[in-house]
Amino acid sequence: MNTNNKTKSLGDRDIELLVGRLLRTGVITASCIVLLGGIWFLIQHGSAPIPSYHHFAGEDANYTTFGGIISSTFQFNAKGIIQFGVMVLIATPVLRIALSLFGFGLEKDWLYVVITTIVLGVMLFSTIGGLKV
Repeated sequence: MNTNNKTKSLGDRDIELLVGRLLRTGVITASCIVLLGGIWFLIQHGSAPIPSYHHFAGEDANYTTFGGIISSTFQFNAKGIIQFGVMVLIATPVLRIALSLFGFGLEKDWLYVVITTIVLGVMLFSTIGGLKV
């Protein structure tokens, strides 16, 4: 047994645990952000009359673009905070795929690196392709 080897490589189990923690942390963080935004929304608008839903009125650009969401979040706007939580929730599986790609690269499993790169590319294209800038 060689005890001089001080470097410790990440194994399959380590990557699995890291991916699991990432998913748990992402979902819990997103849930907490949405909960705080919801509470803040109720504090601000809880006593307002119920709006009429006979005519659909979409949200303005502050809540449908990346820059608008970030800007309204920093302004402590309740809807912006909720939308930011949804963005964190959407980013969680994308980060999971990126972390898996890193793990497969460390393991030198090139077939899975190619497959995961394709999956990551499709997810990023579909996410960013529908993004209003």
